Amino acid sequence: MITRIWHGRTAPQHADSYLEFLLTKGTEEYRQTPGNLSIRVWRKKEADCCHFYTVTEWEDLAAVKRFCGEDHERAVYYPEDEGVLLEFEPRVKHFETYTVSKD
Repeated sequence: MITRIWHGRTAPQHADSYLEFLLTKGTEEYRQTPGNLSIRVWRKKEADCCHFYTVTEWEDLAAVKRFCGEDHERAVYYPEDEGVLLEFEPRVKHFETYTVSKD
């Protein structure tokens, strides 16, 4: 399993509307991509900005590439991100993911 983590920041006044975007249209393409196992959206509010992370789990690297193409470390952005995100980080992080049973 592969975990893909994207990070973005907004000004505080855009935090709620951007969260709503991420929970709906902003994660639609993830949901439609075969091999996507889960999607989580993390948010951390700070005084001067709000951090967002999308944390997605995929069957394998081939599934990740079905979502974003061969350059799988390239961040994917949407027109709605313009004017809301404070910067456009060009790369995302990927991790091999292992699950440990609680037994």
